[in-house]
Amino acid sequence: MLPNLNPKKMQEIMKQMGMSQEEIQAERVVIEKSDGSKINIDNPSVTKIKIQNQESFQISGDVSENSEELFSEEDIKIVMQRANCSESNAKKALEKTKGDLAEAILELK
Repeated sequence: MLPNLNPKKMQEIMKQMGMSQEEIQAERVVIEKSDGSKINIDNPSVTKIKIQNQESFQISGDVSENSEELFSEEDIKIVMQRANCSESNAKKALEKTKGDLAEAILELK
């Protein structure tokens, strides 16, 4: 944060300003988006920050999207037909291309 500042002194200053910080032990964080898809954060580092009765969270970690919801069964069938491949290969290609049909088909040809 700030160079040459004792962490204990920093905590004291934060407390005087009405701020507090708490590390939260978590194995996984899941964010459910309004379109039904999810963002998964594995091995997260979660910090809860409270400033004058307002709470916010800072999260970092290994991020991945729930690929099951990035493409439909129809998308899988289209890729299977156009690339002449199995369902599992079509799914893998769609996951790799994050649901881009054209890119998935090209990936398999």
